[in-house]
Amino acid sequence: MRLERGRRSQNIEDRRGARSSGRRVSSGRGMKVGGIGGIVVVLVGLFLGVDLSSLMSAGGAPQSSRSGGQLTQSSSTGRSAADVEAERLVSVVLADTEDVWTKLFQQAGQRYQRPKLVVFNDGVRSACGFTSSAAGPFYCPGDNQVYMDLGFFRQLKQMGAGGDFAQAYVVAHEVGHHIQNLLGVSMEVQRMQRQLPKAQANALSVKTELQADCYAGVWAHHAHKDRQLLEPGDLEEGMKAAASIGDDVMMARAGAPVRPERFTHGTAEQRQRWLYIGLESGDPTRCDTLSNV
Repeated sequence: MRLERGRRSQNIEDRRGARSSGRRVSSGRGMKVGGIGGIVVVLVGLFLGVDLSSLMSAGGAPQSSRSGGQLTQSSSTGRSAADVEAERLVSVVLADTEDVWTKLFQQAGQRYQRPKLVVFNDGVRSACGFTSSAAGPFYCPGDNQVYMDLGFFRQLKQMGAGGDFAQAYVVAHEVGHHIQNLLGVSMEVQRMQRQLPKAQANALSVKTELQADCYAGVWAHHAHKDRQLLEPGDLEEGMKAAASIGDDVMMARAGAPVRPERFTHGTAEQRQRWLYIGLESGDPTRCDTLSNV
């Protein structure tokens, strides 16, 4: 990705180094929406019967001082080149999603509300309760914020989904959940899920995750069209990432039977297909996964 062509977002809060406690319960202001990360770590832990939170803690980004608008590091802790690059990528991609979705909302006669992205390590408290880094990046509808441990990118690479566009896909996917929240989709889906058996509730989760994938593709379409942010090979990285984290692939990798009734994010084929629909069209109205999967 041509990151030097993008501005950096000011809507970032750095909580790395802040002490978090898992004792605090959810405030009830909304259920967090599982993003790309949840399927990578939690599903493997579920089927292997182990807690993988230590992997994220060990591989997480170094601790830093808390700041708003920039990712800054404490003087007592060094940063690797990978950390610096991940910080820049997240900031540039978030800024570009702000530009793209502001434009698209204006075209639809609406006003886009920019989400804040909270960077943390180990664990974090949100309006959706306490969440460990092991759950991966997520979006909390209760406070309109994306939460991300940058160490997740190392985990993503280990899963065979490396590259800067694969990382950008993670950010854009979580912003996709923010779009759903603004449009009222998240609230309606959660209302319906409370009235459905587990398998049917999971099927709705799949549809919302695929829609977030499609919205990520919409962003990438405009990022390339308007600012030539993408380079040759980027789209291939995104499609490979989408395939690597499909429910069926993850279950098979964990040595578990592939059980569609337990899917929550969609198959590799579905994730690739909906990402491609967004990439090709650049049209959010084409992302109607709730009617077409």
